[in-house]
Amino acid sequence: MKIKLPVLFVNFKTYEEATGKNAIKLAMLCESVAKKQNASIVLVVQAVDLRAVAEAVSLPVFAQHVDAISFGANTGRILPEAIKEAGAIGSVINHAELKQPNDAIQKAIARCHEAGLLVMACAETNERAIQLAAFAPDFIAVEPPELIGGNISVSTAKPELITDSVKSIKGINPSINVITGAGVKTAGDVSKAIMFGTVGVFVASGIIKAKDQNAALLDLASGMKK
Repeated sequence: MKIKLPVLFVNFKTYEEATGKNAIKLAMLCESVAKKQNASIVLVVQAVDLRAVAEAVSLPVFAQHVDAISFGANTGRILPEAIKEAGAIGSVINHAELKQPNDAIQKAIARCHEAGLLVMACAETNERAIQLAAFAPDFIAVEPPELIGGNISVSTAKPELITDSVKSIKGINPSINVITGAGVKTAGDVSKAIMFGTVGVFVASGIIKAKDQNAALLDLASGMKK
């Protein structure tokens, strides 16, 4: 399982505009833009929408969360093998809106890899990124929580967080791909993030809540070419 780099991860969260039938509609829009721009886009969708989205488009699909469990009595939790069977190729772990302790993250990464899934672990600081790098996720997304959903991107507000994190993560494990996010809304935000050493960005409201989702997607995707 390889993801073409640079890459745009689109987090559907639980927005109404990206749930159920709307999730499929948005996924198809993302696929259209990916083809027009020859861009790499990964969809990060709710567990209940995984199968429908994965069957509707050819883009890679990630779950928003997974638990460090195996088959058995685990009511209400998310099994790695289940998201894979539904069509996901990976999962996000430790998003700012669903923080996890390091021991749970380490176990979840190991379980995902056992199940043949990729993992993108989120880190809010350089220090946390260093901790998570020791667990060897495939991606680490560095996202300062205070900028998530805001109008100022991490590329503008905290460029040093990106450069420091890339240096720290690569120093521990050169094979980890570094992503950044929080407040990313324009092609300029994306191109800056890549210039600072990342291989892509993690976005949500900049697309989901945009008045013109198609225009927003086209703009962000174009930033990966600069």
